Amino acid sequence: MEAVTLDRAAATDALVSVRDLTVRFVSKEATVHAVNGVSFDLAAGEVLVILGESGSGKSVSLRALMRLLPARKTVIEGDIRVAGQDVLAMAPRALEDFRGGVVSMIFQEPMTALDPVFTIGTQIAETIIRHEGISRAEADRRALELLELVQVPSAKRRLGNYPHELSGGLRQRAMIAIALACRPKLLLADEPTTALDATVQIQILLLLRKLQQELGMGVIFVTHDLGVAGEIADRVAVMYAGRFVESGMVEEVMKRPLHPYTQGLMGSTVHAGLRGVRLAAIPGAPPDLARLPPGCAFAPRCAYAEEACRAAVPAEKRPVPEHMARCIRIAA
Repeated sequence: MEAVTLDRAAATDALVSVRDLTVRFVSKEATVHAVNGVSFDLAAGEVLVILGESGSGKSVSLRALMRLLPARKTVIEGDIRVAGQDVLAMAPRALEDFRGGVVSMIFQEPMTALDPVFTIGTQIAETIIRHEGISRAEADRRALELLELVQVPSAKRRLGNYPHELSGGLRQRAMIAIALACRPKLLLADEPTTALDATVQIQILLLLRKLQQELGMGVIFVTHDLGVAGEIADRVAVMYAGRFVESGMVEEVMKRPLHPYTQGLMGSTVHAGLRGVRLAAIPGAPPDLARLPPGCAFAPRCAYAEEACRAAVPAEKRPVPEHMARCIRIAA
């Protein structure tokens, strides 16, 4: 299976190096091909945003990096290395140390990710104690510093609050504090602003970008929102049916989208200049990942599709070195 490579950072220097990652969910009824040969590198201090519709494989890819997928029904193949460690070869104990210590995740809905029976302060402190073995008093002091770092007002009082006592924006900030508790090298963010209103969303995005720059973390951010990508990304990868169909520096991809799917996403995005204009929605629906069509998975929805599109998965084309797209219409 041909892999897509974002090779801005050499594999030897990369914080994250993923090669030919495939993820399948196997059951008696069907085998779902969720991720289909994805490769990329991420440098320390860099932000990669993975864009795509629901069901494209974005969140599955993120969870595979931490091996958070159910082991009994999931087959993960390929190579995943984070900070030089072979993630797929890790024993359970090493994996526990890896999660939270080297890589952390911010989930989409903090109310389901935070434990409702423990205070915010306790949840932050326990994370620090587990990974660093310091005293409870020192962990509590660090927990307060973290809430102040993520700009939670009245941080000392909030340490004693339970998740249900906080607003959506404050819960998300608390989850960011937990994710940053042990100073991870890599932060994974799975649509962390989707459940928030627009005002709080931009506050969280600006905060994440500020913290990423101050702490020098690598970040992989998953979203379906082009506006979010433009706000936070250094590079962007557009995902469809488990593959990266376009990738490059965010300015290049936003100004000169090459793949028809990327063009469709941009054409169906609401912005101020569209008042009174009908959106150009992408026709059809994403493919069934248990029954992927041969060739380009976007062909059934593409206005430019030819017979050659349905014959084989298009090879990656690079009209400029750091801008890749999989489409037969693009000159190499």
